[in-house]
Amino acid sequence: MSVNNIYDYIQPGKRAHLVGIGGVSMASLAEVLLGSGVVITGSDQRESATVLHLRSLGIPVAIGHFPENVAGADCVVRTAAVHDDNPEIAAAHAAGIPVFERAQAWGAIMRGYKNALCISGTHGKTTTTSMCTHVFMAAGMDPTVMIGGTLPLLEAGHRVGHGDTIILESCEYCNSFLSFYPTVAVILNIEADHLDFFKDLDDVEHSFRAFADRVPAGGMIVANCEDANTMKALEGEKRPMLTFGVEKGDVHGANLTVRGGFASFDVVYRGEQYAHLELSVPGMHNVKNAMATAAAAIVLGVPGQAVEQGMRDFRLPGRRFEYKGSYHGAEVCDDYAHHPSEVEALLDTARQLNYQRVVVAFQPHTYSRTHELFDDFVRVLKKPDVTLLAEIFAAREDNTVGISSKNLVDQIPGSIYCSTLEDVTEKLKEIARPGDLILTVGAGDIYLAGEALVKAGRKSGTEEKG
Repeated sequence: MSVNNIYDYIQPGKRAHLVGIGGVSMASLAEVLLGSGVVITGSDQRESATVLHLRSLGIPVAIGHFPENVAGADCVVRTAAVHDDNPEIAAAHAAGIPVFERAQAWGAIMRGYKNALCISGTHGKTTTTSMCTHVFMAAGMDPTVMIGGTLPLLEAGHRVGHGDTIILESCEYCNSFLSFYPTVAVILNIEADHLDFFKDLDDVEHSFRAFADRVPAGGMIVANCEDANTMKALEGEKRPMLTFGVEKGDVHGANLTVRGGFASFDVVYRGEQYAHLELSVPGMHNVKNAMATAAAAIVLGVPGQAVEQGMRDFRLPGRRFEYKGSYHGAEVCDDYAHHPSEVEALLDTARQLNYQRVVVAFQPHTYSRTHELFDDFVRVLKKPDVTLLAEIFAAREDNTVGISSKNLVDQIPGSIYCSTLEDVTEKLKEIARPGDLILTVGAGDIYLAGEALVKAGRKSGTEEKG
């Protein structure tokens, strides 16, 4: 089914059935489609707070996947995790009901907006999309938003606005973002990742170039000129491009100072100061994310003062250096970092925050990533004062490469292997001491170990306010 056809099926009065409606992006999609007049039904494998919320909006959600759930639908939209052998997808095919991917639906939605700001990159997508949301709301542009995390400002991962701008986190995995129609395509950085799908770094770069090439005449590519892979991917690009960087680029920083890990700096555009930013989030990686945000704002005519206000009020989305509580005088935070570069940026930031020790409990995410980036993980995970390794979080994979976190432990002197999350929590109890920063790190369920630690601290009356 051609991607161009889906636009005909998500018009007011049409009925769309969403398979896997309880997921973050699917639930956001359901609300945005509902807001545009599409009649929505859905199904999911289990009850959840998200399902209850969708029902409160008048969306019928069935629990379990059954052929009869698609009856009466004009089209069916599914997540990437739902395959053709799913009973609802099979029933839709048998009935001649067109089946689309989630990314195709988002792509069709953004065609209805004058400005489609799409944030891509191997790292920093969620944070930068969140920064843009703060800035564009401060500018009174009333954007529609889709983020892969919960933003405190929205108390959700999405927003249905009434302005002419939509802001979307745009993921390269399975080439999802190649179903999008960006008028402004931001590329933060490019690294080898998702190697269960891409062949190698060249393949990843090719995908990002194809994404940039989706920008129409009159649109703009916003690219990190300090990232060599990004510049290589965009070699020979004829479309208009605005570059950004900390030290160089069309949009760059000046008068940068860092105090306690928090940066303040001027944003310079065409030789003139556009804004002065004082970040409420630590780390040089967030300086780069803020610079990308400022560049996108410049492209879309946002005044510098709105960028200043938006960034002043900015708070990180959930699972980005998220404070969870404390245990025996040690502060416990959680972070979603799961690629070696992300973990390294997190650790470099933590080092600037004046804790006596940095204790990291890391849960690798997927066997393929752990295998392909093994040496980088070893190098980075030698940096903390204490490193605990939980077993690999399988996610969507089977362990066909025969790898375990024990292999990492064998290469990281002094590191500790924990076969279960309960083991992680118990070991952290033994290790924790006042002045420590304890970080649970990974894209799986490692955060549960930190939450259990904080809960144990509350029970013993040791938790302090952070």
